[in-house]
Amino acid sequence: MKKQILFQGTTLNELVELLAESNKSQVLELFRKLNNKEDQTELLTRTEACELLKIDSSTLWAWSKKGKIKAYGISNRRYYKRTELLECLTPLK
Repeated sequence: MKKQILFQGTTLNELVELLAESNKSQVLELFRKLNNKEDQTELLTRTEACELLKIDSSTLWAWSKKGKIKAYGISNRRYYKRTELLECLTPLK
């Protein structure tokens, strides 16, 4: 069953402007979140780093051992900087 939305009293140009404004505000909000310095300097636990990169903890350990990812430690705990994790990502062709 298809759902239909009817716009009465709205021109095509008005609809396009409404959609463009909505998308613009969402993109600006995302851009603001990505550029938030407080979030980027945040320290992540092993679990949080694995969730961010969508990898297993054994992969995180192997990458740390190989020097691909830099880990910081306090006592027996390991932490990872969000900015450094994102910088380790390389674009693929």
